[in-house]
Amino acid sequence: FYMIVMVISLILSVVTLIATWKLFTKAGHEGWKCLIPIYSAYILYEIIYGQGWKFLLCFVPILNYAVAFMTYIRMAQVYGKGIGFGVLNLFFYPITMCILAFGDSYYEGPVDSFL
Repeated sequence: FYMIVMVISLILSVVTLIATWKLFTKAGHEGWKCLIPIYSAYILYEIIYGQGWKFLLCFVPILNYAVAFMTYIRMAQVYGKGIGFGVLNLFFYPITMCILAFGDSYYEGPVDSFL
């Protein structure tokens, strides 16, 4: 049983990594940047908010939940989807990442907002 769970987790991780690579290239960044752990978070927040330093807000206790929730919604908006898709992104991350990466969505630019 545990072996099956590990294989499924590995497959989902690889699929999410490939989708993230594609999303980075859609946004005009090199895809290899998604392979470096902290740097990929910086680039992701730069893609979404226009300022990469905002990923540091994820290290603030309790605030990190709100920041993560807003990041999922903003990611959908940045790639031309609505708030409903952002909520789905929160619960079905690998699936929605593939839809954003391999679907007809395109990068619209960073979201101009307070956070």
